[in-house]
Amino acid sequence: MKSQYQVVLSIGSNQGNRLANIENCINLIHQEIGTVVQVSKLYETPAWGFESDAFYNCALTLHTNASAQKILSQVLKVEKQLGRIRSEQQGYQSRLIDIDLIIYEDEVINTDKLQIPHPLMQNRNFVLMPIQDLNLNWKHPIFQKTISELIAISPDDSVCTVVQDLKSPLQEIPMQQFNYIAFEGNIGAGKTTLGHKIADDFNAKTVLERFADNPFLPKFYKDQNRYAFPLEMSFLADRYQQLSDDLAQFDLFKDFIVADYHIFKSLIFAKITLAEDEYRLYRNLFDIIYKEMPKPDLYVYLYQNTERLLHNIKKRGRSYEQNISAEYLDKINNGYLEYIKSQPDLNVLIIDVSDRDFVKKHEDYLFVLEEIKKKTG
Repeated sequence: MKSQYQVVLSIGSNQGNRLANIENCINLIHQEIGTVVQVSKLYETPAWGFESDAFYNCALTLHTNASAQKILSQVLKVEKQLGRIRSEQQGYQSRLIDIDLIIYEDEVINTDKLQIPHPLMQNRNFVLMPIQDLNLNWKHPIFQKTISELIAISPDDSVCTVVQDLKSPLQEIPMQQFNYIAFEGNIGAGKTTLGHKIADDFNAKTVLERFADNPFLPKFYKDQNRYAFPLEMSFLADRYQQLSDDLAQFDLFKDFIVADYHIFKSLIFAKITLAEDEYRLYRNLFDIIYKEMPKPDLYVYLYQNTERLLHNIKKRGRSYEQNISAEYLDKINNGYLEYIKSQPDLNVLIIDVSDRDFVKKHEDYLFVLEEIKKKTG
């Protein structure tokens, strides 16, 4: 199952302050429904199908984990919040705000309440022209045509005029100024999930840890004393190899890179798991490697309390993690916090996500983005 779905909404207004209506609508969708990742230009188009004032129209791309049916109900709520009263009157009419669900991934949905793709999209320039601005890698699943191909054969001869550019909410967060962000956190803190989501929304390159492939990990959780040193050495070798390979593919001055770990975590875990003489040997090797590694422009530590971590670990159901103790998690957390204090040159952001769920609650995800935005100041 995908963590996020790509959705396209079409927005129109021909009553009151049309620009303000559209801008308020975009912001409300971003706050209430999902992450607005892209917005088209604003177009003025003649009323379609009836005599009235001209419409302002735009389209936007939305990332969400909600179903199409859920989005439809949320869209109707947003319209209501913005003052639209849906009339029982048949046919086309003027409206303060109108939001249509046009595309939901490549799905075809045909129910009494919802048709996807929108059944009239191919006949409406005021829908097609703004969507073309979004540069989607999408073909109509029924007609097997791209948006530009649909425009070329559209029977609509009405003229859509560009009025101005519109701001996308994510433009307010200049995430790319960091180039390289590392998300860190304890076991079960959600760093990989958040890294995926931010990379998806901001079109970033990803460096994700390959922890599941480590053959020593299940053995370590059964017999820590015996397998601690080979585990930590294999992790260090793998992280060094992966970071060297992955970061070498990217331009650290141009690309935007999101990682779900920083190599220093190797030392934090080693200090907890290794005997003193093993740790001394490990530290010597680590220091040689660490000097060569690029440092992230922003290091984000996701703090979660131990009770919530244990709940998350249980929920994700990895068999070899089920016996992790609260004491072990506390030691890891303290190790991270000590490391952060010892690194005055590292640009660190600690976000307490103990009472937040940035997967299920959109407002919690926006809270994380706002915290990162403060570091861009």
